[in-house]
This record gives sequence, structure tokens and C-alpha cells, in this order.
Amino acid sequence: MSPRLVLVGPMGVGKSTVGPLLAERLGVGYRDTDDDIVAAENRTIADIFVDEGEAAFRAVEKRAVRSALTGHEGVLALGGGAILDEDTRALLAAQRVVYLSMGVEEAARRTGLGAARPLLAVNPRKQWRELMEARRHLYEEVATVVVPTDGRTPEEIADAALNALELKEA
Repeated sequence: MSPRLVLVGPMGVGKSTVGPLLAERLGVGYRDTDDDIVAAENRTIADIFVDEGEAAFRAVEKRAVRSALTGHEGVLALGGGAILDEDTRALLAAQRVVYLSMGVEEAARRTGLGAARPLLAVNPRKQWRELMEARRHLYEEVATVVVPTDGRTPEEIADAALNALELKEA
């Protein structure tokens, strides 16, 4: 058992908006590993970061991703930093992975670059650029296809992903 497709990309790119649209169109379920973590830990991701630090969060995230990759047959969205883990990237090699990309101006428009984003607490635009510089090549490494999201509606992004993967709607 493995997902029909996996969504990766930076925080705020729209994985949790586009994911359910894709699942509906494909006639499958939707799952988000960030939601899995919040349910399992009974606290927010921001609280895990504050209380235990990023390393502890990444360990929890790695377990959640591994479980979801082996236990979900629908559309799966991963948290923005899940691709930092080498073992996770190796597991994604066998998957159809859609990297949803966006520029910093789009990120600022969509998210405000700040609220409830523990990695962007001080200088959000600068930190977002630095995060993307550090992660972009990892997103591209695991991606089957890259779908730019700037200036597109969730429906247009879902269409582009399905077309790029040549997947038929249910």
C-alpha cells in the first residue's frame, strides 16, 4: 500500500488546500502528516518546536511520514521540512511526488510570513528565502513533477498536477 501521489513544498504553498481537491478528483482519501502529528502529540507543531526543539519535532515527523507512506493509498501531504530527512527522501523515490513551488512574494501574500510559523519568527521574508535556498534542491530531488503555484487558484494547481502526472480523474 502506498499513496497515489505525495505533495511536498514549503509551508503555506497550499498542500492542505490542493490535496483534498486532488483526492476528490481521484476518488481517494486525503491525509496530511502535520495533522497526524498534531493528533498523535495532542498539541500544535509550534508547541512541539517551542517545548522540545526542532530536532525532536523532526524525529516525530519522520515516524509520521514513514507510517503514512506505508499506510495510506490516497493523496498525502507532507510538512514543509519533511524532505530534510535522508531516509524520507529515499522512501519518496518510489512515489509519485508533486513539488508545489512558489516565490517569496506569493508566500508573503498567502501566509503573511509569520503567524504560527516557528521557523519564520524573526525576519519572515529573509528567513523564508534562506529556508527555500536550503530546501529547494531537496524538493526538486524528490519530485516527479514541479507545479508552480504563483498566481494560480487551487483548482488550476490541481489541474496542473493531474495533467503533469497524466492521472485521470475518478
